[in-house]
Amino acid sequence: MEELLQHLINGLSLGSIYSLIALGYTMVYGILQMINFAHSEVYMMGAFFAYYSAKLLKLENSPSFTTLLIILFITMAMCSLLALSIEKFAYRPLRKQPKLNVLITAIGVSLFLQYVAQIIFGADPKVFPTLINDQLLFEVAGVPVKSFDVTILGVSVTAMFALHFLVYHTKLGQAMRAVSHSPAVASILGINVSRTIAFTFVAGSSLAGIGSILVGIKYQKIEPMMGTMIGLKAFVAAVLGGIGSIAGAVVGGLVLGVSEVLVVVYGSSQYRDALAFGILIFILLFKPAGIFGKNTIEKV
Repeated sequence: MEELLQHLINGLSLGSIYSLIALGYTMVYGILQMINFAHSEVYMMGAFFAYYSAKLLKLENSPSFTTLLIILFITMAMCSLLALSIEKFAYRPLRKQPKLNVLITAIGVSLFLQYVAQIIFGADPKVFPTLINDQLLFEVAGVPVKSFDVTILGVSVTAMFALHFLVYHTKLGQAMRAVSHSPAVASILGINVSRTIAFTFVAGSSLAGIGSILVGIKYQKIEPMMGTMIGLKAFVAAVLGGIGSIAGAVVGGLVLGVSEVLVVVYGSSQYRDALAFGILIFILLFKPAGIFGKNTIEKV
C-alpha cells in the first residue's frame, strides 16, 4: 500500500506537468480550431530561458522559494514574448487560409525552433540549476513527501486555478470565450479579436514555461529535443480530456501521468511511451470527442 501511494504521488506530479502543457494546446484549439505544434518548443525554450536566467542572475547556487518565483516570472515573460512573435509573424498572416496551411506552418515553426536551439544552446544535455532544495517535509501513511513533489503539485494547481479564474471570472476571459464561440460576432460586439487571440497564446505559453521549470526541477536535465515527446504526450492528454476543454486537459494530463507511472512500475518501462499513443488510438476509435468533449457536425 505504501509503495502504491508513492507511485500515485509520482504519477500526479508527472500528470500535473502534462496538464499544464496540454492546457496550451486546448486553449489555442478552442480559439482558432488549430493544433499549435510549436507549443512543445515554446516549452523547451522555457527550460533554457530558466537555465540561463539563473546563471546570469547568479541564482543557480541559491536555492529558495524566492529564487523559484523569480525564475518563474522571468520564464513566463520570455515564453510569452516568444509565443507572441510566433502568433504575429507565423499564424496571423494565415488566419484566413485553409487549416492545412496553418498546420504545416506550425510543424515548420516547431522544427525551426528545435534546430535554432541546437545551434544556440548546443545539442548536449545541460544540468538544470537547483532552484529549491529537495528535502523531506512530512510522511503520509509511512510514505515520505518531499519538497519537489509538493512544489510541483502546488505550483501546478495554483496555475490551473489562476487560469480558471481568468477564463471564467474576468472580462478578458469572457472575450476569449466569445471569440471561441464566434470571432465574427465577437468583433461586431466590439471585442478586439486579434488582441484576444494573442493573449490566449500568452496564457498558454506561460503555462508551458511553468511546466518546463517543473520538469527541470524533477529530472534535472534539459536539452533542445526535450519538447518532442512530452509535447506529444500533452497533446494526447488534451485529446483524452476533450480538446478545447480546460477541465478535460487537466483530467487528461493527470490520467496519463498516473497511468504512465503505474505501467513503468508494474509492467515495463519499454511500454511507457507506447501507452500514450495506445490511449490516443483508443480514444479516437471509441470516443473521438474525449472525456469532456462534445461531438460536433462540421461542414466540409
